[in-house]
Amino acid sequence: MRSSEQFRQLLQQSELIQIPGAYDCITALMVEKAGFPAVYLTGSGISLSLLGQPDLNTVSYLELRLVAQNIRGATHIPMLVDIDTGYGPPLSLVRLVREFEQMDIAAVQIEDQKAPKKCGHELGRQLVSDKEMLSRIRTICETRAENGLVVVARTDARTSFGVDEAIRRANLYLKAGAEMVFIESPENYDEVKKIAAQVDGPVLFNNVEGGRSPFLSREELKAAGIKAAIYPNAQTRIVTCQCSQMLSALMETGTTASMQDRMLSHKDMFAMYHHDEWVALEKKYIVT
Repeated sequence: MRSSEQFRQLLQQSELIQIPGAYDCITALMVEKAGFPAVYLTGSGISLSLLGQPDLNTVSYLELRLVAQNIRGATHIPMLVDIDTGYGPPLSLVRLVREFEQMDIAAVQIEDQKAPKKCGHELGRQLVSDKEMLSRIRTICETRAENGLVVVARTDARTSFGVDEAIRRANLYLKAGAEMVFIESPENYDEVKKIAAQVDGPVLFNNVEGGRSPFLSREELKAAGIKAAIYPNAQTRIVTCQCSQMLSALMETGTTASMQDRMLSHKDMFAMYHHDEWVALEKKYIVT
């Protein structure tokens, strides 16, 4: 079964879908091994990990494609990929859709910001017309194969134009072919509930620790009527924090011994990435 079909099956289930973010093979495999049904490839996490730069639209499509391809080769669960505003004019988006389908990517998230886009929990975002966003959605829908890429349409209208305009746009995007919508940065729980009630399809919520929106528990998300929640940079934040603590300990004491109980052993780390299977495969073909 194609991963896009697996993702659609998740959308049809009654349960809330929790989709942690990842930015490389290690973090994506951690999501899969923890038992989550899907993984979210975060544009912000890629920018931070690949370039050491904030989420300011400096990652190229080819850089994104390489990360997505590597993760897809290492994992089996469906992947939702943040493609920002589509990486250029319509033909660039056509190329992206065709290549993502060849890689068996499950779903893409595209937004209605103008380029250069900004992080959805920062100010200064500007929007394209709803007509232009509808064209982006139509480009994906008319390019994808039957039962191909799932389209998650994001609107950033809430911050500048209010929640009602965001809901209006979200419903337009669903009519154009999006299968789930994502209203970025609602500012309180009542807005979250209003969005879920007034949007005519599945709603994704962005659970950002310390962002513009309330940080909601699984029970609160379910009660509000949210279908899916992403946690884009939870792993990015915890890795950064833990690495900082380990390096501080090493600098101060000259050893990482005090941090060993928070680490995988050498053996466990290699086992997580199927070391023995790779060695056996190598032995099969090596000439002695």
